[in-house]
Amino acid sequence: VTRATTDGRETTSLDYQCYPEMARAKLHELQDQALTRWPLTACSIVHRLGHLEPEEASVAVAVSSPHRGDAFAAGQWLIDTLKEVVPIWKQENWADGSSEWVHPGLSANESP
Repeated sequence: VTRATTDGRETTSLDYQCYPEMARAKLHELQDQALTRWPLTACSIVHRLGHLEPEEASVAVAVSSPHRGDAFAAGQWLIDTLKEVVPIWKQENWADGSSEWVHPGLSANESP
């Protein structure tokens, strides 16, 4: 869910962009890795693009496994890893009228 504040700054909205073919390929690669690494029955990742308001969901990760520990571990790995490696860029729009692009793998305070 989109947070209303980031690092103490009020977020008014987020805008997500990506290179669709690369992002899709990377998401499928992560799903395949998770299915190999854990005994999962199924795995799916959906990341929204475009304009999002605070409190809207931006990403969904769903995993199914006979054992919840494996499902939780796979889900956590998927969300953490996709934020690091999938080429989806986020523009944070702030209440003061400014905005800032956040690149995959970097926080809002880091630059590429």
